[in-house]
Amino acid sequence: MTKILTHAQLDAKLDLLADKALEAFAAGKPDTFVPAATKLAETLDKSGTALEVSDPSSWRQPVKSGSGGQRLALSQQFRAEVDSIVPLDREAEQRLARRIEFARLRLEKALEETGVSRDRLPKGAGSPGLALPSATGGCTLPARICRRWFELHALRSEMVERNLWLVGVNVERYSHTSASQADLIQEGSAALFRAVDGFDWRRGLLFRTYAVHWLNQAFRSYLYNFSNTVRVPVYLQKALKHVNDAKASLGDQSAAASAIAGQAGMDEHLVESAMGAVRSMRSLDATYDDEDSGRLRDFLSAPESEDGPYSTALEEHTLAGSIEDALAALSERERFVIERRFGINQPREFTLAEVAQELKVSLERVRQIQVRALGKLRTPNLRKVVDPFLN
Repeated sequence: MTKILTHAQLDAKLDLLADKALEAFAAGKPDTFVPAATKLAETLDKSGTALEVSDPSSWRQPVKSGSGGQRLALSQQFRAEVDSIVPLDREAEQRLARRIEFARLRLEKALEETGVSRDRLPKGAGSPGLALPSATGGCTLPARICRRWFELHALRSEMVERNLWLVGVNVERYSHTSASQADLIQEGSAALFRAVDGFDWRRGLLFRTYAVHWLNQAFRSYLYNFSNTVRVPVYLQKALKHVNDAKASLGDQSAAASAIAGQAGMDEHLVESAMGAVRSMRSLDATYDDEDSGRLRDFLSAPESEDGPYSTALEEHTLAGSIEDALAALSERERFVIERRFGINQPREFTLAEVAQELKVSLERVRQIQVRALGKLRTPNLRKVVDPFLN
């Protein structure tokens, strides 16, 4: 039967190692915690001792019901769940962080000794196949690896859950944005796992001090990448913020790019790019005005089109027209070769030999013409003409 080392017993051992490690850390000496913890892990492995896995209910209180049986919104439900979780004090947080580091050392040691790649470990922050109370249920890896990962995941989850209140507090700073609060909560919860993996208890910081950086980074990354219908590069979004601040300082929302550049201390070209990158989007199914007098598609559709309101007449470019524009940039001989080699405006594709016979040149000469023509078609100005039709 597997021996279980309780958290209290493990903390007693790790506290002694931590005291010595902190003394060495303060004196500028090499860290002594990792070597000592590795020896402790070897002792536990020899005796077949596993770590205790806490039941999540041990740090939860009953959820207070104040909705009168009504269904709560996701944000309200999240806050109710967070309010039921008992937060950590400084000492308990430090001990939990040491347990996490020790469990990670044991997992790394087990991976090394069994030759299992870390890439084979369960992906993501959570691991449904390793749910309580079974330490191996649903895990296809060796039992020792499954148990070590299960112990580490349980400890990481406890640190995250008992700091979820940080997500609720910091997400309020972004309530003025168009982003869904539920999406921000999800991003923040995932960011806490990354914060747990990078937290160093030796520095004496509270976990919240370190985690806030990861939360803000996750929220901003989400806003930069997913808040717009069409993704705008991050550097342009940051530039646009400076542009808007400059407009406010000038007191003129229609100020010229040169005036904005001077006020913001930016290059005029960057100002123009930022202002041109942000455009409003409207659906063709949206109403034309507040009086519901019609939909945009009714005003934009081609009257005689048999394809309905989404006719190709609404497109800025057609594939045939774009190809023609691209080929127009080639010389007469280059165009001749490309059209026959790729069957453009031709009944079929022609071989190098057939094209060479028509031009009365060698195969190598046809190949050179084709390479030169394709090189021209790969230039940015020509590629952007046909890019909308490429997968």
